Amino acid sequence: MAESENLLTVTDDNFEAEVLKAELPTLVDFWAAWCGPCRIVSPIVAELADEYAGKIRVGSMDVDQNQKTPTDYGIRGIPTLILFKGGEVADQIVGAVPKARLVDMIDKVLGS
Repeated sequence: MAESENLLTVTDDNFEAEVLKAELPTLVDFWAAWCGPCRIVSPIVAELADEYAGKIRVGSMDVDQNQKTPTDYGIRGIPTLILFKGGEVADQIVGAVPKARLVDMIDKVLGS
């Protein structure tokens, strides 16, 4: 996973506090170390964490280390990026997508 000081490590244990109860919308990247497309998306997610600091929170969850939360949200393919707002799923994207698509998703949720 790419590094950013603004990127949260989300786990099954802290998911409720860090994501569902967060005041800001929170984008969570569900990924695994063995996943090629995840390695493509990872640096983009880190960039978004820096670019949107103060507007949204950005976190990543290793689905091999944390299996409860991905199961709860029906995640079958990775990477899956889910944007939560007010404790609810606001939008989600499955698969490696261009940065512009993620920016569009974030901006749409921030504008609503």
